[in-house]
Amino acid sequence: MAANDNQSFEALTLALGGEIFAIDANCVHEILDMIPLTEVPGARPFVGNLINVRGKVVPLSDLRIKFGMEQTPPSIDTRIVVIEIDFGGEPTVVGLLADKVYEVTTIGGASIEDTPDIGMRWRPDFIKGIGKRGSDFIVIPDIVRIFSED
Repeated sequence: MAANDNQSFEALTLALGGEIFAIDANCVHEILDMIPLTEVPGARPFVGNLINVRGKVVPLSDLRIKFGMEQTPPSIDTRIVVIEIDFGGEPTVVGLLADKVYEVTTIGGASIEDTPDIGMRWRPDFIKGIGKRGSDFIVIPDIVRIFSED
């Protein structure tokens, strides 16, 4: 999803470590308040917990780990965004921790720019692009690539 795509999309905006991220709203199943987590011994920290979503076991990931952000304890605003991604040709349900969930909004394709080669604090291959909404920058992560890398 680079600047030359010119594709607008509906996105769920959420906060992670003081930054605003946008995830394609079409892959979002639901948004949950914090629920009990089950730690998985020996699992990678990025997906170190499981949650029960309507009787289904779902891995819970913390994108802050992938982006090298400080991990903070859950607050009253912490939410779990349950998404479905195509992972290796199979639809896979995953939970994402979010410091706060804002809204579903349209991000115009013309406002999306390629990730700069320098000055980024995250790996550019984890970012599809940077969007703008008003004066705010919105990071558009490449969720499939982030999970594929793990």
